[in-house]
Amino acid sequence: MKSKPLAFAAALGAALLASTAAPVAAKAPVPAGTAAQARPNFLVIIADDLGFSDLGAFGSEIATPNLDKLALDGLRLTGFHTAPTCSPTRSMLLSGTDNHRAGLGSMAELTAPNQKGKPGYEGYLSRDVASLAERLQAGGYRTLLSGKWHLGLTPDLDPHARGFQHSFALLQGGANHYGRDQSAEPGAKPGGGATYTRDGQVLPALDKDFYSSDTYATNLISELRQSRQEGAGKPFFAYLAFTAPHWPLQAPEEDVARQGGKYDAGFDEIRRRRLARQEQLGVLAKGTAAHSVRAPRGGWDSLSASDKREAARDMEIYAAMVERMDRNVGRVIEALRASGELDNTVIVFLADNGAEGLDYRTTGAKMLGSRVAEADNSFANRGKSNSYITYGTEWAQAGTAPSWLTKAYASEGGTRTVAFVSGRGLAHPGGVGNAYVSVADIAPTLLDYAGVPSGGTTFQGRTVLPITGKSARPWLEGKAAFVHAADEPLGTELFGSRALRKGDWKITDIGDGQWRLFDIARDPGETQDLSARSPEKLRELAADWDAYAKANGVILPTDVPYRP
Repeated sequence: MKSKPLAFAAALGAALLASTAAPVAAKAPVPAGTAAQARPNFLVIIADDLGFSDLGAFGSEIATPNLDKLALDGLRLTGFHTAPTCSPTRSMLLSGTDNHRAGLGSMAELTAPNQKGKPGYEGYLSRDVASLAERLQAGGYRTLLSGKWHLGLTPDLDPHARGFQHSFALLQGGANHYGRDQSAEPGAKPGGGATYTRDGQVLPALDKDFYSSDTYATNLISELRQSRQEGAGKPFFAYLAFTAPHWPLQAPEEDVARQGGKYDAGFDEIRRRRLARQEQLGVLAKGTAAHSVRAPRGGWDSLSASDKREAARDMEIYAAMVERMDRNVGRVIEALRASGELDNTVIVFLADNGAEGLDYRTTGAKMLGSRVAEADNSFANRGKSNSYITYGTEWAQAGTAPSWLTKAYASEGGTRTVAFVSGRGLAHPGGVGNAYVSVADIAPTLLDYAGVPSGGTTFQGRTVLPITGKSARPWLEGKAAFVHAADEPLGTELFGSRALRKGDWKITDIGDGQWRLFDIARDPGETQDLSARSPEKLRELAADWDAYAKANGVILPTDVPYRP
């Protein structure tokens, strides 16, 4: 189906507009200075490596009641796109521009030799951009972060130095969820230790009961409380960045036990069930063709009984991580309700890329190296703090269903992610918006609703790159049929995998140097290559990608260090 305005988009826009025009009704204790909250609060929640179909509201069997309620009370964004991996996406979210301009043309850990030292490949959030937190802080917002940063390791690059007044941050891209690999060394290398900071100061130790999702939620709740006392009724921008369900897959035993037997049917059957459920929920149009699965092990029925038992347990651990994350989202929501701030809070939820297809036994062996070798990955120990596993490409493709491939690819499976927006007064359960929305659109949209300027090339006396994302406000208010016009080329690239979207058309190169052409509106699974049928359209979009690459300083890597 073609992208079109939503029947209830005007209601969403009206709800958000209402939050900018009136104080919160005093249903619960309201902080002093409520009049200052005529502008909305913002809570941005990001999950790490969560699949498109991993929430109940998007077709999953995983119990995610808190996120489901928010999603079904709000607007599910089925055309939302990110970069193919985490730090490039986060740079786009906080800068409002392309990752190649924001300093993350590649991940810092995986920059190719020919990219090192080149503009746009600094490996951290460039000082050439003003972060969303910096802009909102200058506009009178309390700015808070708890969770994964992955945008710089040194003190001058810490979130506290980039606009977050209060922050509890994991500086690296991933870590043991129980904190076993913590390092108190500032700038510890990824894979060689995890560095945590609070308001820019390295923490020498973590609490003995540390578990990532629990700790991130607890710290955000504390930051909200503290900043509320300091901020004299100012609105807030809170950024809650979970590391769940990123590898290593680890979860409390009681959470894993609740999953017992749920995945014995295998990844092929779970994928089939999720696709059917997506059609029932309106997330997919009926009859949508799903892309075939890349199955290195030949499918579920090809596995031995012991391999099936192990694979089912791995997915049980993954599901337990997602459920635990959901409960912690519920804790934050309840804290906002108790403070009287929830009714005036716009919530944006997203995953940072498609589900992770890395297999610790094969494609991930080199990257994960000694971590796996030193772990106890026996069946009885899987999911505990001294285990180190992933769940592999087959489960990941159940997570990205119906799309093609997974994280690290510029295909839909790597870049179309679960996302929704929920705001005050929404009363339209099940709403779905299929227009193309980019992660780079979040910053200008929030700035628009906050009434904070987003234009220009100067910020607090320094020259900065302009925001290139678009505010989704006209679309959310039902005043526009799209966020990005049909003739606007929108490119992406990472690890040599490239894509360009233009209206409903898309060209995709999964890293083999071959362009394929798709009509995404009719074929979101990228199952029908239309290159031979429409060669002129292919040439048009290929030329558009060349122009995008030149404008954004894209340097294709001579070496690809990561491909699940």
